[in-house]
Amino acid sequence: VQLVESGGDLVRSGGSLRLSCATYGMVFSMNAMGWYRQAPGKERELVASLSSSGNINLADFVKGRFTISRDNSKRTLYLQMNSLKPEDTAIYYCAAHRDPEFPTMPRWWGQGTQVTVSS
Repeated sequence: VQLVESGGDLVRSGGSLRLSCATYGMVFSMNAMGWYRQAPGKERELVASLSSSGNINLADFVKGRFTISRDNSKRTLYLQMNSLKPEDTAIYYCAAHRDPEFPTMPRWWGQGTQVTVSS
């Protein structure tokens, strides 16, 4: 299984980015998927997750700003990030979870993509 993130960049506060996670070697539609992030000196945290049936978990700190979606035909997960803040600066990781529905834990990870938000 391979997960490949893209879309990270340097953006100004208030800007937008769209992250993508292309998946290989797995039955994409059969796994819950998630976006996580890790800032320097902090633990990795859940940003958003999306089950096979479409149930969504969003961290409180991104509600109203970020949207998670998936395209099963392209085996790709997305994270649309709007109204970005400097505190959103982190490495963002894509994860494929063990099961289709929640609760479930990540099983496979991508290499991460850097998002930097300047003030």
